[in-house]
Amino acid sequence: MDEAQGRVTKDGIRIYNTEEDFDGIRAACAVTSQILDEVADHVRPGITTMDLETFIRKRVEELGTTSATIGYRGYQHASCISVNHVVCHGIPGEKVIKDGDILNIDITVIKDGWFGDSSRMYVAGNLTRKAERLIQVTYDALMIGIDQVKPGNTFGDIGHAIQKYVEGNRMSVVRDFCGHGVGRVFHAPPNVLHYGRAGSGAVLEEGMIFTIEPMVNLGRPDTKVLADDWTAVTRDKSLSAQFEHCVGVTADGCEIFTLSAKNRFHPTWG
Repeated sequence: MDEAQGRVTKDGIRIYNTEEDFDGIRAACAVTSQILDEVADHVRPGITTMDLETFIRKRVEELGTTSATIGYRGYQHASCISVNHVVCHGIPGEKVIKDGDILNIDITVIKDGWFGDSSRMYVAGNLTRKAERLIQVTYDALMIGIDQVKPGNTFGDIGHAIQKYVEGNRMSVVRDFCGHGVGRVFHAPPNVLHYGRAGSGAVLEEGMIFTIEPMVNLGRPDTKVLADDWTAVTRDKSLSAQFEHCVGVTADGCEIFTLSAKNRFHPTWG
């Protein structure tokens, strides 16, 4: 293949090998992060998840990008909004947000052919103590996983670090969904598991770009998908939280592409 387009490892993982590649993913992820920053001001009791979707869709268009999720496998929205015990892929609708609800908002935009994918947690009104602890453990788990991203480590090192931390805090890691390669396509190898054995899996190389997006439950890890074929919920109705960063492996570590310019990645910051 054309070396300018990168190469693919024996595990099917694309290597993005130019600064222009990293510039492309940076630009797409910056738009994603900007919209996630801006929507924070709209999360409050009394609004609907469709109100948030309408704002997000408008900003995606105004910023000159395209939603990666509208039309993806029949999905018709620019965001997934997962409330309380919804683990992921919550469909925006007429559900009214109540005081104390926690939400994960996940969006992916396409800019100049590059996909910027990220999600983070939000709180409507007053945060309960158990929800606060869940959100903090989930955020910390993400960053502990990112600490393992460096050439020579393995994807198993990432999952093991996340699982060990979460279970050490008496919570559970969802196993039914995972992170993924991203770049000029929405979903690509590898599957980035948030549990596993240290030293297992493909070896990390400079130029790999992927998401890490642990989903953590207060109760058991088991999930089920509702009749809409999208919405995944905890089987035991326990609260669930998720944070997602898009990262790239560098010569001596990693770059996080989806940091918040306004320091609003965590719901109690900013």
